[in-house]
Amino acid sequence: MPIVVNLDVMLAKRKMRSRDLAPLVGITEQNISLLKSGKVKGVRFDTLERICAVLNCQPGDILEFVAQEAPTPAESGSIPS
Repeated sequence: MPIVVNLDVMLAKRKMRSRDLAPLVGITEQNISLLKSGKVKGVRFDTLERICAVLNCQPGDILEFVAQEAPTPAESGSIPS
């Protein structure tokens, strides 16, 4: 997935646990866990805003775009002409 969630890194930097963050943000610990694992399709801006406010960080500290390399012709099964 090209978007990587670094919430666990920010929590470690702030010496905070998911169970401490959840009530401050207003979402369940389970949803924090899903977000940390990257198993969510999206996150609401207001939730992201509250996470950033509590952790004193920027959205880019939590979310990172990682470009995927294009497959080589051999990997994609096509032969260049």
